[in-house]
Order: sequence, then C-alpha cells, then structure tokens
Amino acid sequence: MEVAAALAPAVRRSLGQCRPLSCGAGLRGRWPLPPAFAGGVSLRLCSTRVALEDINKPVIDRIIRVDHAGEYGANRIYAGQMAVLGRSSVGPIIQQMWNQEKDHLKKFNELMVAYRVRPTVLLPFWNVAGFVLGAGSALLGKKGAMACTVAVEESISDHYNSQIRTLMEEDPDKYKELLQVIKQFRDDEREHHDIGLEHDAEAAPAYSVLKTAIQLGCKAAIFLSERI
Repeated sequence: MEVAAALAPAVRRSLGQCRPLSCGAGLRGRWPLPPAFAGGVSLRLCSTRVALEDINKPVIDRIIRVDHAGEYGANRIYAGQMAVLGRSSVGPIIQQMWNQEKDHLKKFNELMVAYRVRPTVLLPFWNVAGFVLGAGSALLGKKGAMACTVAVEESISDHYNSQIRTLMEEDPDKYKELLQVIKQFRDDEREHHDIGLEHDAEAAPAYSVLKTAIQLGCKAAIFLSERI
C-alpha cells in the first residue's frame, strides 16, 4: 500500500502528460505516447509503403506489433525509473539506456506505418504497467532498478533472437532490412542487460525472485501483444 501511494502522483502526472500519436490513413486511431518521445516520433514514412504482396503478412504483423509494444513498454519502464532515480548517481546511466529505447520506438512507429500494422489494443495498459514496474523497482533502490533492467532486457533480447530465427527461416533476403533492425536492437538490449549486471543488479533484494517474476510478466506481455 505504501508503494502504491508513493507511485500514484507520478503515475497521474505521467498519464496526464501523454499525447496521442496519429498518422493519416496509416495508423488508424490514436494511442497515447509519453511526452518524452511522442513529439520526437518521425512520421516521414506515412506516405511510404512497403511492397506487401510478397511477404508473410500474419508473421510480419505479429513481429512488428509485439516489438512496438515491447519498446513502448521499455520506454515507460525507464520513465518510471527516472521519476524516482533521475537525480541519483545512476540517473545518467538510466537516461542513456532510455534514449536508445526512444530510438527503438521511433523506428517501430515508422515500421508500423510502412507495413500497415495496427498496434496492440493493450497499449494503454502497458503505458501504466510499464511505468509502475519501473518506478516500483526503483523504489527498491539502484540495485532494484538494475535488476529490473536485467530481467526485462534479457527477455527482450531472447525474444528478438527468436524473431531472427523465424525471419531467417522465412527468407533472409526478403526481410533483410527488418532483420538488420532487429539484430541491432537486440545488441542494444544485450548492452543494457550487461550494464545492469555491472551496476550490481544481482545484489538487489530477492534478486532471483524479482527477476523470475518480471520475466514471467514479460512472457505474458509478449504472448498477448502478438495476438490482440
């Protein structure tokens, strides 16, 4: 209850500041994005379309939808951590990782438009859940925040590896650009994972329990975001 009370003002401020993202006939509807990166999202691909005739559309839709949701959630996690630890010694490190996640989300916003993929309907939930997870882990201290980073980034990098295998089996030449994007982002997530370990993530209270719980949540989020 004390943790929930501590988080409530920050969550309300974060939700109140969210602005919608819309893009003509490309992204249909409106989905809230945190202000830290909503205004910076490039929509220059709104008039550009990928040749969709020769691709496995259901597979690509699932990949881009879940990756967009994952990067959206990662941004919210880092936003929550910065709300608590932004002025601490690890603030610049968290900000550096967050900046990379902003670039990831920007790219997947562009790919959503280019491949005509709708976002998951769960974005409003990930908006809140991601921020609460980030802020909640940060309330455990710097080590708690880094433990969260290790758990999440390990899950995401493993998931990206699975997608790389899928696209390689489909047609590596046809999906060359998408493969390059996913491989680069996987490497970034691995770097974040290693940064977390370097900053004493494993010394966090109940590290194994915390990591397992967060990764179970990540698996559930991946499963749901691929499908709805």
